[in-house]
Amino acid sequence: MNIVLQDSKCACALLVALVMLAGCSGPKGLYPAAADAQQRMAAETAATQKNATNIDTAATYMKLIEQMQTDGLWFASLAHIDALEQRWGVSPESSRLRADALRQTGETASSEASYKRLIGTPLEGAGYHGLGLLAGGRGDYSTAVALLKEAQRRNPTDAVLLSDLGYASLRAGLIAQARLPLMQALQLRSDNTQAQANLALYLEVTQQQAQADALMEAHRMSPATRAAIRESARQLGSAPLASAQPTPQPAIARASAPDDNAIPLRLKAARWPGMGGAQANAGPATSISPITRGTE
Repeated sequence: MNIVLQDSKCACALLVALVMLAGCSGPKGLYPAAADAQQRMAAETAATQKNATNIDTAATYMKLIEQMQTDGLWFASLAHIDALEQRWGVSPESSRLRADALRQTGETASSEASYKRLIGTPLEGAGYHGLGLLAGGRGDYSTAVALLKEAQRRNPTDAVLLSDLGYASLRAGLIAQARLPLMQALQLRSDNTQAQANLALYLEVTQQQAQADALMEAHRMSPATRAAIRESARQLGSAPLASAQPTPQPAIARASAPDDNAIPLRLKAARWPGMGGAQANAGPATSISPITRGTE
């Protein structure tokens, strides 16, 4: 008997019925399409199981946590760091991940303790870098410069660190000292938007308008980014710079009431929404200085 299919919907319904019947009673060899689908599902399951097995190493787990932090999942990363250390123990690498996450989630006291645990380890430079960022975050730029210089001695080619040092130097009133690390940062990582913005800020502050314009044009900075850099330069030029230690404040007040007029020290991209140097982001959804994980 011939069946005349009136439209494609009837054809689809018939095919579905045939597949269902094949699953119930028909020989599998007669339905190669169904067998292929089963093989694909089996292969996908095997791949998933293999990936789960790979997570059973500390190094792979750390890479997963690093990716979470790159994506801005700082709170979630803290939970995974707990799991990592429960299984493999505390290490300098896990302490650094924890310190960065605590800093990004506002747990400054705990973050400082974690960074201090890195002193005397192979990641000592990251410890000083993080401590310098914390000092800059509370407006103590003179201390920030000293700590970042300690980090620089240990990691002299870290472009992010050099950019942070240059910016902290600007904020501490050490304008001439800011030039070298900012130039180094840009030449080491010419693609780093924060290094570009911080050098442009230095050029604006030192009245090198033509060079600043050329730099911003060469890197195709958006009008919003250029305006933010110029506004930061205006603030640096009109406000008293922290060339000496800031006026002492109660520790709790420093932690809970940062200076609204200060340009915060860049913490790195968005490697986190938070503090930073001159704005390097053109996107409307980003903050003035997303933090990149912070201490690389």
